[in-house]
Amino acid sequence: MDLSRALSMIGTYASLFRLPVRPEPVEGPPDRGPTPSPRTEYRSAPASLGPLIAYDAPWAPLSYGDYYPRSVLVYSAIRVRQDAVARVPLRVHGDDRRRGAAEAVQRLLDSPNPLWTAADLWRATETYLALWGSAYWGLERDPRGRAREIWPLRPDRVRVVTGPERNVQGFLFTGPGREPVPYLSEDMLWLRYFNPLEEHAGLSPVAPIRLSADMGLDALRANRSGLENESTPGLVVETEETPTDDEVRDFYERWESRFKGVERARRPVLLSQGMKPSNLGFSPRDMEYLHTLRWALEDVARAYGVPKAMLGDIERITFSNVRTARRIFWEDTIVPQLAFYRDSLQHRLLPNLGLDVSGLSVDFDLNTVEALQESEQE
Repeated sequence: MDLSRALSMIGTYASLFRLPVRPEPVEGPPDRGPTPSPRTEYRSAPASLGPLIAYDAPWAPLSYGDYYPRSVLVYSAIRVRQDAVARVPLRVHGDDRRRGAAEAVQRLLDSPNPLWTAADLWRATETYLALWGSAYWGLERDPRGRAREIWPLRPDRVRVVTGPERNVQGFLFTGPGREPVPYLSEDMLWLRYFNPLEEHAGLSPVAPIRLSADMGLDALRANRSGLENESTPGLVVETEETPTDDEVRDFYERWESRFKGVERARRPVLLSQGMKPSNLGFSPRDMEYLHTLRWALEDVARAYGVPKAMLGDIERITFSNVRTARRIFWEDTIVPQLAFYRDSLQHRLLPNLGLDVSGLSVDFDLNTVEALQESEQE
């Protein structure tokens, strides 16, 4: 792209929010109903480009990000995935003639900016994709046009700008309380999961599981409220005669002196003649609470491709099935995810770095993953 067109587009993006012409409603995510004005057409673009459309993000609402600090299941699943992705080294390969370019790209990916390590970048990228279905890397360039820094941008703050033929022309990033920052399409790496309902938005894994995750949160809230207002005894002692108030008071004092506290738990008890103990056990409400939590766990584990054993579910757990679960997690979840990253970097990042990257390739070094090495030995 020549300098004059780039400057023209930057000026256009800077004025996008000032000249709205026609709001055009489109359908929002499933079961949310229509979303009013998720895109707006603007006529401030040069005639050669035609009107530009800046898409709002009904598919990447801020509320999706709230599941990370609020839902222990969503947090745990994303944390397992991000730690796995961040531990695998990314290598840049090239022949001896391309050694200088390969080293430059490797330095950029190993130290993307002054504040972030490579592991930080990959953890943020995996988290953004897991919450919003999209991740954005903004490129900052030196005066010669070469990419010198990579900054991950929060997806709920990024808008996609398209031309009259719905081709992506650039992006707008809006920080908290700031003016929109324009990015040309070659200055942004956009990673996204396929969305069959909107080509200019990724599909968040939260979208299909939010009902299950909400049920888990609601069950926890209801259980906490029940505990705070609990008045159901755990043990009933039946007698043939009605005791007096003094006898009841004396019974509780002697019972607590013998059995209250961790060190006295499960001591044998000797009841007076005519007394019969009855354990109330789990109520139907208690069982429903446990089933709801398990349902939420299973749905979150399925959506994120993380075995339940790796999310703290130790029911029927053995050393053998934990090893199997880890191997399946790497083979079926992380290896395909790394291939997705590799292809995106190879075809959509390297060509836009401002370097001669012909003959260079990137790949993740899976030789450091014990679970995969054990699989090969078996």
